Amino acid sequence: MMTAPVRSALEHHFLYFPDPNLVATPELYDLGYEEVRFEAADGTLLNGWLIPGRPESPLVLFFMGNAGNMSHRLDNLLFLHRLGTNVFIFDYRGYGQSAGKASEPGTYSDALGALEFLRQRGWKPDQMVYFGRSIGAAVALQTALDNSPAGLILESPFTSVGAMGRTHYPLLYLLLGWAIGADYDNLEKIGKLKSPLLIFHGEKDEICPPGMARALYEQAPGPKELVWIPGADHNETFDRGGKPYLDSWNRFMRQCTP
Repeated sequence: MMTAPVRSALEHHFLYFPDPNLVATPELYDLGYEEVRFEAADGTLLNGWLIPGRPESPLVLFFMGNAGNMSHRLDNLLFLHRLGTNVFIFDYRGYGQSAGKASEPGTYSDALGALEFLRQRGWKPDQMVYFGRSIGAAVALQTALDNSPAGLILESPFTSVGAMGRTHYPLLYLLLGWAIGADYDNLEKIGKLKSPLLIFHGEKDEICPPGMARALYEQAPGPKELVWIPGADHNETFDRGGKPYLDSWNRFMRQCTP
């Protein structure tokens, strides 16, 4: 029988790669922003940035991937700001200056805390678009099921952690039945989605194989759209997306604007 501490250690070895050091702030790109401290639903103290856009535009609630911290997403923040959107990005527990240690329940609690903070600032979920990439896609999806947004954008998503284990560590999966406690079962959940969906995925993604995006798209109820990024690996969708990426964002944001 594998103990909880061992499962937790394996989970952090395979899933979470936090960096405590912020390398820059939105000031690098002359973006006005507010640094905020807020509590997750369980009281864990978290750190985030609120970047204002056009008042009439939706707010993009940004759920980042599993490595680094929010300071490594400045190019994405500049892109979103140029779309005119309001943006809120935050570090999960254990990332950047946020307290605690990441876990699947913890990331969901972090998301609920971010929503509560934004509600206190006057933002409702139906005025937001949730954007999550990689493991952040799983957090964004669960948050969308709990609090339906105007729209949901998933970039480079996977079907489940177990499926990732079978794909990349077949021997470990065979011997231990996959030893990680986190599940992040997007394929089981996505059929319950009530918000419009946009998926971006690289055609050459070697971490989350393209078949995973296809399976999620087929299971989602709609309205929905799947945009393939030619030649892109897992972390190249933004860099290689070009005009189709920009046009898809603009079109989806217009659809989500009251």
